[in-house]
Amino acid sequence: MTEEILIGVRCTDKIYRLLVVTAACVVLASGCKGPEKVVVAYEEENYNKDIYRGSFFAENLCTATTDIIPEGGGGVDTSTLNSAALFDVNGRTVDFACRIHERLYPASTTKIMTALVAIKNADLSATVTVSPYADVSNFASDEKTCGIKGGDRLTLLDLLHGLLLESGNDAAVAIAVHVGGSTDAFSQMMNDEAKRLMATNTNFVNSNGLHDENHYTTAYDLYLIFNECIKHEEFVNIINTKQYTVQITGNDGSVRQENWAQTNFYATGKAESPTAATVIGGKTGTTDQAGNCLILLNKTLDESPYISIVMGANTKELLYQDMTALINGIPANE
Repeated sequence: MTEEILIGVRCTDKIYRLLVVTAACVVLASGCKGPEKVVVAYEEENYNKDIYRGSFFAENLCTATTDIIPEGGGGVDTSTLNSAALFDVNGRTVDFACRIHERLYPASTTKIMTALVAIKNADLSATVTVSPYADVSNFASDEKTCGIKGGDRLTLLDLLHGLLLESGNDAAVAIAVHVGGSTDAFSQMMNDEAKRLMATNTNFVNSNGLHDENHYTTAYDLYLIFNECIKHEEFVNIINTKQYTVQITGNDGSVRQENWAQTNFYATGKAESPTAATVIGGKTGTTDQAGNCLILLNKTLDESPYISIVMGANTKELLYQDMTALINGIPANE
């Protein structure tokens, strides 16, 4: 970098700091007219477009720095969970927030990032030969699997259904090896994508969410990741599928059939559906350390999308009670 460029960068930094201070003054003067929008508008008008031509990252995102809990709790018992949130995607507002920036274990909600990295970096129609590392025999009896075996052949799209519907830990490993070349390389791809999405309180060490002390995220970071996921039609189609039938070719050439189904209680009928919006689908996650977790895409009658999250609920029953209360908290006129 030349001295002229360095000087330009230093000058730009000083100018930008001045603009931020000025913008803050504008926000104070504007009262409660959406401070984030005021700052963005000021930056877009005054920032040197020759130096920066992109849109500002947070412009299209829901943001909150503190808890946002309606009087009375909105029907959500925050004492029985670690974190909860409701995001109005189109309105770009946070309608409910409880400890959304607290680092937590994500369990199998991790798999939304696994799916996102695969969708963005690989051909979903490609045939995958399942790695021996993904063989069902490598997982404990209480660890959810799809029943795939080393040498099995199926498409990457098939594996994504097993990942997001059946929550297969074996499918997560098979995807990681196929897309990343190794599980470690794929974890790095996941972390790179998290950084790109500004999910700065997140670190992944595996593709399935099995417990590791260094594997963590936050409710807000999960929102950032899921918000990116639902921009992809393939992802939404999968989470909106109740059951998927796959034909798997074994290592010996034999063909067998597997049926994979959604694990969330709204899809299975074990929990009564909310009334304020329709549950499109999402991802469950449960470990002893993470508790019971769930992230969902919901749509109101006018097709307005909302993302709802509960992390670390004490029991499955409480998880769905609180999730239903969150969703039913969506304003009726939305």
